[in-house]
Amino acid sequence: MATLTDSDVTLDIRNLQTHFATDRGVSKAVDGVSFTVRRNETLAVVGESGSGKSVTSLSTMRLIQSPPGRIAGGEILFRRRDGSVHDLAKAPESLMRKIRGNEIGMIFQEPMTSLNPVYTVGDQIGETLRLHQKLDRPAARAAALAMLKMVGIPAADRRIDEYPHQMSGGMRQRVIIAMALACRPTLLIADEPTTALDVTIQAQILDLMRRLQADTGTSILFITHNLGVVAEIAHRVAVMYAGRVVEEGDVRSLFKNPRHPYTRGLLACMPHLGQGKGASARLEAIPGTVPSPTARPGGCVFAPRCAHAQPACTTAEEPALELVEPGHTARCRRWREI
Repeated sequence: MATLTDSDVTLDIRNLQTHFATDRGVSKAVDGVSFTVRRNETLAVVGESGSGKSVTSLSTMRLIQSPPGRIAGGEILFRRRDGSVHDLAKAPESLMRKIRGNEIGMIFQEPMTSLNPVYTVGDQIGETLRLHQKLDRPAARAAALAMLKMVGIPAADRRIDEYPHQMSGGMRQRVIIAMALACRPTLLIADEPTTALDVTIQAQILDLMRRLQADTGTSILFITHNLGVVAEIAHRVAVMYAGRVVEEGDVRSLFKNPRHPYTRGLLACMPHLGQGKGASARLEAIPGTVPSPTARPGGCVFAPRCAHAQPACTTAEEPALELVEPGHTARCRRWREI
């Protein structure tokens, strides 16, 4: 059985590699990702589209379609409720069925594609409870109603018998959260849960997740590209680029003193109050795009887009994560100079 030396660690991902077979060769969507999520902690994973965030979360749940995808290497160590630790990358499917939805919950980005349109929301939440908690139908319905009330759905006694299309986007997202938390999981994976919502509903969902975490002690792996959301909900941040973590640290340290040029670029792209007019009001942009995972450049993978790159950045090996300060690491050979 796998081991975790720190009893407070719920999830420990070590050198995870997830590859896809394509017509152009092997696509290394996740290429050596490592991070930990502690008990009652929110770790935010941020980066542009194509950086490997969602593939990392799907790999953790073992939901990568195979073929063409596969977990090519690494470990996904997860501590279960009973204290036992399992490597989910190698766990049998029978064990994964017991863990998914029960000990690891997941909130997907678009609730309309996550909810079955032909079943009521009460039936869908109840199914999770009947499957994992072995409740009968009346008990599962009562528990589902309690979950709808807990996530703040008004008139829950009536809403429990409604179908997804009868609810607003914010309500549907609350239903997804209720489903994910119904079995009181020790880890909740939230894959951009507020992207499709307006800012008012987004704020309500974030507040709900904070309150539920305080009440249940659940660890949260929060996938997003929105650094404003990160500042509100996360304790620590892992910045991903082209399938690898390029900087990691606590929220305060990373926002106050970002050391990787990519992190600085992401922060510079954020609008802020007091921004001037005219040319000074233009948002900065990172030139270029994330490279294809089938054709990674040599050396530092961010070098082709980096304003601070030198010849050594493209000719030498890709730099390793270095300790910037306690609890803060960066993957850049020039972090001391910029």
